[in-house]
Amino acid sequence: MIATKMSMLQHVCSVPLARAIRPRSFTVSASASASASATIPPSRNLTVSSPSSRSPHVDPCVLLGMSAQDLQQLAVDFGQQSYRGKQLHHLIYKRKAKEIQDFSHLPQAFRNDLMEAGWRIGRSPIYHSVTAADGTVKLLLKLEDNRLIETVGIPVEDEKGSMRLTACVSSQVGCPLRCSFCATGKGGYSRNLQRHEIIEQVLAIEDIFKHRVTNVVFMGMGEPMLNLKSVLDAHRCLNKDVQIGQRMITISTVGVPNTIKKLASHKLQSTLAVSLHAPNQKLREMIVPSAKSYPLDAIMKDCRDYVAETSRRVSFEYALLAGVNDSVEQAVELAELLHEWGRGYHVNLIPFNPIEGSEYRRPYKKAVLAFAGALESRKVTVSIRQTRGLDASAACGQLRNNFQKNPLLTESDGKQSQSNVAVAC
Repeated sequence: MIATKMSMLQHVCSVPLARAIRPRSFTVSASASASASATIPPSRNLTVSSPSSRSPHVDPCVLLGMSAQDLQQLAVDFGQQSYRGKQLHHLIYKRKAKEIQDFSHLPQAFRNDLMEAGWRIGRSPIYHSVTAADGTVKLLLKLEDNRLIETVGIPVEDEKGSMRLTACVSSQVGCPLRCSFCATGKGGYSRNLQRHEIIEQVLAIEDIFKHRVTNVVFMGMGEPMLNLKSVLDAHRCLNKDVQIGQRMITISTVGVPNTIKKLASHKLQSTLAVSLHAPNQKLREMIVPSAKSYPLDAIMKDCRDYVAETSRRVSFEYALLAGVNDSVEQAVELAELLHEWGRGYHVNLIPFNPIEGSEYRRPYKKAVLAFAGALESRKVTVSIRQTRGLDASAACGQLRNNFQKNPLLTESDGKQSQSNVAVAC
């Protein structure tokens, strides 16, 4: 992360002014709140350094993630009419262009100016893809620093033939929380994702399926609350620019102190999903090591306050581990816990999906139904998540790759070809 931050602060965006007639105040901004101005004489060789105050969650020369207003201002800053910014917005979010040279509707001179100034769209290539028998697709995207992240597209067709397409997106390269049943935590942690690296996952899923993404769940690699700034920026873009309704977006967390309160202050209409996995503190600490710093009572209080602040229901994720947390007695204890802290909570049961090297087992269907029945009989709304993408290692808790902590070797590092790099998911 330190190296990433330093490289961003040192990044230089050249600002050409081919048609400048007189010196003027020139602003290049990646967001309306983070712009910097500098007086620039009419020279194509002049450079403007990126402001050091820019947040590290945003690459200062990436177009993806910028709002329509930001892009209009950018166009004006390059001596163009503001409507060119609207064209940029359409090309990025509707046409899903991957390279600035693909901006065929824009003047060649403007495209050249953007590229000479160091701007790029911010789309990453697909390094590997796997398709499961049920149609679920797992993609590995190769980031600029040669690390890989995983995103999953989950298609579900209803009785009328219309398709709901869910994108399960990652928020970090790996995860530092190391939940005992999750493959991602076992693969190590490298860094937070920048906002465009989150947004591009949704666009990549749309490209593969040739269909609009209808739902987004922040349930991929990483803990979203440890990268809240990028997640919130990506959420804004997905809602306003990609035009996915807030109520179609779910933000998941295993629980990070003080972050649920921060999220509540934004009053989003999206769903908060809290990964509970146990009805008491002792068992939760065994399953989720980070629970030691965030006691169960504190989480439940924050969830109750979140409901009061946002008027939105909280969903609790509960991974069922055979012989560990799946007994009827534990279901009763969970129901009592939820009733103690309020009403209207929803529990989403997730039968454990097997991962290599894990001591946990998937419970039998009979145990899953008994657990759900015990909750329902105590007036707790419950659902059982349908397992999707199991044969492609794309199911919940299975996302992992060999290059979370250490990047892929470049050709100069070892001339290692893609064909002999193992993708262990």
